[in-house]
Amino acid sequence: MNKVGVIVVAAGRGSRMRTAESKQYLELAGKPILVHTLELFEKIARIDSVVLVTGEEDVPRCESYAARYGLHKVSRVIAGGAERQDSVRSGLEALGADTQWVLVHDGVRPLVTEEQVVACLDKAIDTGAAVLAVPVKDTIKVVSEDGQIMSTPDRKSLWAIQTPQAFRFSLLKEAHEEAVRDGFLGTDDAMLVERAGHTVHVVEGDYANIKITTPEDLPWAEWLLGNRRGE
Repeated sequence: MNKVGVIVVAAGRGSRMRTAESKQYLELAGKPILVHTLELFEKIARIDSVVLVTGEEDVPRCESYAARYGLHKVSRVIAGGAERQDSVRSGLEALGADTQWVLVHDGVRPLVTEEQVVACLDKAIDTGAAVLAVPVKDTIKVVSEDGQIMSTPDRKSLWAIQTPQAFRFSLLKEAHEEAVRDGFLGTDDAMLVERAGHTVHVVEGDYANIKITTPEDLPWAEWLLGNRRGE
C-alpha cells in the first residue's frame, strides 16, 4: 500500500504582505489562510498524514488549530529552518521512511482543489516527480542587473510553477541530501530533483491556485473562494 504524506510549509514571515501578522495566519472567509489549506488535505482520502512546518514560536498556535478544526491528519507540527529548503528537509525527516510518496505544498495556497492535488499525485506515481503549473500569460524578459533587456524567451515553453509538487519520497530525500552535500540552495523542490538528474513532469493547474503573498492577493482570494462557493 502506498503511503502518501504531505509537507505543508508555513514558516515564512511574509514581509511583502506589510502586516504585523504572518500571512498564513491572516483570515480568509473567517478562518486563517493556513487552516483552509490544511482542511483541503484533510478531506482527500488518499492522503495519510500531514507534517506542518512553521516558525518555532508558532508551533503551539498551529497545534491548537489542528485540535480546534479537527485536522486529524496533521501528525506533527515542527519548527522550520532558516530557508524553505531546510524546512522541507525537516518535514521529510518528520514524515518517516515508511512514506512512499510525498507532496510539498505552500501553506498560503489555500485555493488548490482536490482534483488538482490528485492529478499531480497520480502523475508522480507514474513518473516519479510532478508539479502543478500554468502557462505564463505575459511576455517574459531576461534583464541584466543594470536594467537592460538581454533576451526574450519563447513564451510557449514557459510555465509558472505552483504547488503541490509531488515526488517519490526516496527521490526527494536523496535530492535534498545531495543539495546539502554540495551547499546548493534552490528555489523549489523540483529544482533539486532536476539537479539530481531526474525528469520532473508538469501537470496543468489553474490560475486560481494563487500564492497569497502581497496585500492585493487577499481580496482576490476572498473573491475566488466566494465564487467557488457560489456566494
